Amino acid sequence: MLRVDDVSVHYGSIPAVSDVDIEVADGEVVALLGPSGCGKSTLLRAVAGLEPTSSGAITWDGADLAGVPVHRRGFGLVFQDGQLFPHRDVAANIAFGLRMRGDRSPDRVADLLDMVGLNGYGARRVTELSGGEQQRVALARALAPRPRLLLLDEPLSALDRVLREQLAIDLARVLRAEGSTAVVVTHDHDEAFTLADRVAVMRSGRIVQTGRPDEVWREPADDETARFLGCELIVPGTVSAGVLTCEFGATALPWAPDGSARVGLRPSALRVGEGPTEGAVTARVHRRDHVRLVVETPTRTVDAVAGIADAPDVGDPVRLVLDPDGIAVLSRRG
Repeated sequence: MLRVDDVSVHYGSIPAVSDVDIEVADGEVVALLGPSGCGKSTLLRAVAGLEPTSSGAITWDGADLAGVPVHRRGFGLVFQDGQLFPHRDVAANIAFGLRMRGDRSPDRVADLLDMVGLNGYGARRVTELSGGEQQRVALARALAPRPRLLLLDEPLSALDRVLREQLAIDLARVLRAEGSTAVVVTHDHDEAFTLADRVAVMRSGRIVQTGRPDEVWREPADDETARFLGCELIVPGTVSAGVLTCEFGATALPWAPDGSARVGLRPSALRVGEGPTEGAVTARVHRRDHVRLVVETPTRTVDAVAGIADAPDVGDPVRLVLDPDGIAVLSRRG
């Protein structure tokens, strides 16, 4: 098990990571999620041994890693650009880590090529591969020697959105098939929730919330976390017997505790339908599978969504209904 106790990292007098505590259990995938510059990559580099800590301790199975060099930690690393060897073919790249420990078995390379969806690619030059294929090779190379911990720093961020979504699904499958213990750094909450068993949200060098993906998505720790997770509007509400009531109406929310609440609404929380809120469309933007609307209501301007086939035009009157899938509950305080 990886354990990070009260770890801080400074660049000169500037704190990059402050008093961080986190544990990663055997076989668990944890995502460090946060905006650029929040310290998540610095924390990952400290765990890898690439960045010295200013205070605190990083241990593996109780053994302090202070002073242990990168190559002695037994950790696998995958970075944003893959950092493959351009003069080697795919199979040689994957086999590199195996040869470093004296293992020349071709079966492991073949198994990994199949696992990452590159069966038959072994003889290709890495320069002939697409960006997504290169990242698959980088993952296979890191997994080849069966590292006790896999560290991935924004592994998919250089790819386009559609490819990133598919590779996140594939990466989650591979990590679980290998039983890998892993820490993944990402700024994309969809990616974090696809990959991780637990998510640690970072901000300004600190971890502000840790929990299962559904817990973090439904119950952000505070306003800033809620907004980072897409809640563009926060309003007061009340939950009673599993039903949330707020200024936009009522909807079933069986997981929420009874009492007054502060409700975070993502754009998908308000949909065009037969709801109590009236308004008029002032703008619309096409997305891949829906139309995002700006709606002027009697009390405020809100974002909402509609289906592509029946989306209203600018100027059309609409009624809005709450969709529980787009709702978060920040607290029971009014």
